[in-house]
Amino acid sequence: MKSLFSFITRIIIAIPVAVLVWVISYFGFEQAFFPSSIFAILGGAIIYLIIKWISTRKFLKRHQLTRKELTYIVQNLKEAKKKIHRLQKVFFNVRNIGAFKQMLDLIRLVKRIYSIIKKEPRRFYQAEKFFFYHLDSIVELSEKYAFLAAQPVKNNELYFSLKDTRNTLKELKRTIENDLYEVLSKDIDHLEFELNVAKHSLKTPIDPLIDEERRSTK
Repeated sequence: MKSLFSFITRIIIAIPVAVLVWVISYFGFEQAFFPSSIFAILGGAIIYLIIKWISTRKFLKRHQLTRKELTYIVQNLKEAKKKIHRLQKVFFNVRNIGAFKQMLDLIRLVKRIYSIIKKEPRRFYQAEKFFFYHLDSIVELSEKYAFLAAQPVKNNELYFSLKDTRNTLKELKRTIENDLYEVLSKDIDHLEFELNVAKHSLKTPIDPLIDEERRSTK
């Protein structure tokens, strides 16, 4: 959504510049219609690219990333989005209530991690195991479960496979929860530090002289 907003903003700025270039070229320098249009398109494109370069540079500086790192992270996010889409397709095909709830919880966790990394790409390095191993395992096992559950004939062996797959997905859910905790670990540590400081300040006795000075100023 933010990238779309940035794109629209760049277009809104570039179009008036292109129009201004056309007017100056056509009326000011008395160029023909076609050359003036070419100059206008080039002018608008240059402004668009300059704004994009500046905004990207600010983004990289704010998140302490290089352009190469950002390209790498964006590529992995695109791959992850495809896998999440596959996971959602499985979710809509599940008929068992227990499996339905399990899949819903998994998707919520997966999408939560994805949204955090998309917003703050620097955190990607705290979630590499999720992107390279755990997400793949969840998608493959979920698809396997959906395939087996859709079979018209079920025997003991099939029931055992379904149960085993659901148990493995349950374990993977705990793994994904740990991945989410890892992504948020710095925030949690910072919050705990702030809480400890606040608790300490509440327990610290007020100096009588300072207290008396405060009351005298009221």
